[in-house]
Amino acid sequence: MQEKYLYEYAVIRLVPHVEREEFMNVGVVLYCGRKKFLKAICQIDEARIKAFCPKLDVEDVAQYLRSFERICVGGKSAGPIGFLGVAERFRWLTATRSTVVQSSKVHPGFCDDPDNSLHKLFEQQVL
Repeated sequence: MQEKYLYEYAVIRLVPHVEREEFMNVGVVLYCGRKKFLKAICQIDEARIKAFCPKLDVEDVAQYLRSFERICVGGKSAGPIGFLGVAERFRWLTATRSTVVQSSKVHPGFCDDPDNSLHKLFEQQVL
């Protein structure tokens, strides 16, 4: 029997008007400590974003989401946060904030393959 790994994930949300608390799911970030896995998948659907908030700058949103992905990978291109450990980067990404790009609360699960689970969650929560 294959070992199951504990993972944690959060849904990445676009919140154009923070005071209204309306959001659109645009990605998922998943962390699995035992596998040292941290990855985010994001989707920029310009037509959907414009329908949700016509005045929002889609390129700004795209830059924020690319930052999420770079921080998951780590290293110099992610800035100072990119040099933190995997767990610390996940906690930083999922910290409560009041900005246009936010994450949901963190949820746990068990999986055989974190990358496969990330893609399944992305299909369920975003597409």
